[in-house]
Amino acid sequence: MPNFKDARTFFVATLGCKINQYESEALIEAWRATGLEECDRAADADLVLVNSCAVTARAVSDLRAAVRRLRQQSPAARIVVTGCAAQVLAQELAAMDEVDAVVPQSRKGELLAGPGAISQESALQGHGPQEPASPQPGRAFPPFSIAAFRRARAVVKVQDGCSHGCTYCIVPLTRGPSVSRQPGQAIDEMRRLLEAGYRELVVSGVNLRQYGRDLAEPLDFWELLRRMEAELAPQWAGRARLRLSSLEPGQLCSKALEVLGGSRLVAPHLHLSLQSGDAGVLKRMGRGHYRPEQVLDFLRQLKGFWPRLGLGADLLTGFPGESAEQFAATYAFCRELPLTYAHVFPFSPRPGTAAAKLADPLPKAERTARAAQLRALAEEKKSAFLQELAALPRLTVLVERSGAGHGVCEYYGPCQVRGKLAARPGSLVALRPEGVAEGRVCGVVMDASNAGSKA
Repeated sequence: MPNFKDARTFFVATLGCKINQYESEALIEAWRATGLEECDRAADADLVLVNSCAVTARAVSDLRAAVRRLRQQSPAARIVVTGCAAQVLAQELAAMDEVDAVVPQSRKGELLAGPGAISQESALQGHGPQEPASPQPGRAFPPFSIAAFRRARAVVKVQDGCSHGCTYCIVPLTRGPSVSRQPGQAIDEMRRLLEAGYRELVVSGVNLRQYGRDLAEPLDFWELLRRMEAELAPQWAGRARLRLSSLEPGQLCSKALEVLGGSRLVAPHLHLSLQSGDAGVLKRMGRGHYRPEQVLDFLRQLKGFWPRLGLGADLLTGFPGESAEQFAATYAFCRELPLTYAHVFPFSPRPGTAAAKLADPLPKAERTARAAQLRALAEEKKSAFLQELAALPRLTVLVERSGAGHGVCEYYGPCQVRGKLAARPGSLVALRPEGVAEGRVCGVVMDASNAGSKA
């Protein structure tokens, strides 16, 4: 097995979700603390760590292409693949000529100790025959934590894994059962990030509906959010905001209305793991615990607290057995929803999932065509929403790229500041909208004096 202990420089490539971004940041901070030097380019690194995703077939294809590209850029580096694809496709990845070792997701936390933790016990050697480790039930929350973040908005991870088992989803195989972070640890990290100058924090998890089920103290996600509000709002309300990552429709309950309606920190934006607007398809997906009409009813009630909100959704088209009538029901449901954007994916069978063995698979062309129809609808709704935002007297924009003046407002609408912008990425600025151009609400800064910025 190659020697990883003598590595002095490293480069991390991150693929996939916000949870992977968070864990990569934690690893980078931990490795830098041991004295290793992070490189801006893979070509300059002794060690290249690839934090992988496996949620779709496209994600795995992108991973293979990325590994080959990194090897071309850095012929002498040792390349290690970790993350979700490393959990379920360990042998295949270890067989790639470009890969020196594979560390399964279940052992990613061991890498916090540094490259020296990559051992025969924790990794598959490139071209080796060993079997990957399995996610362990009853495990503790992975020991990742951060003090900073590479992007304008910082992610705070509060939950990992999933115990539900949707028939199409590979996540329970890659990350194991649900596990929750202690509330105090999450809130302490949020406070550190706010004090470091971050003005938007994304509260993230793999399945936030399952938060707290493994804790000794009876707690759910809405109680966690209520505690965050109580601890942070007295100092930070009006100066910073929280954004929620993907929510399950099944957790949109009366308590959710109460907590969101009373919040002074949460941005008026929800992203829902909807998947389908047809009850029959949802049942075959293993998602019969909610009905589409419940989502509409919740959003109507939420409008009493949030007269305007950004609304995104994850949608899956062409699930095995999805009839033309069932897709039409999803399309009609999405037209009725106040969507402002959507992430639409054609179904791709994932190895080891129940859906990969279901009868009546739809042709790829039909799955793709249905996805294109929903994307076109989402774009139509997004355009109308941007025009609505442009008519407002004021938006509060988080600056993402100061040179280009790019950012997002509280409703998760893309914005662009016209003219010279002195504020750093991570700052909140007040924008006076003047119109829409190239898919962004454009305007001028009204007042940036009341918002901090990242240090």
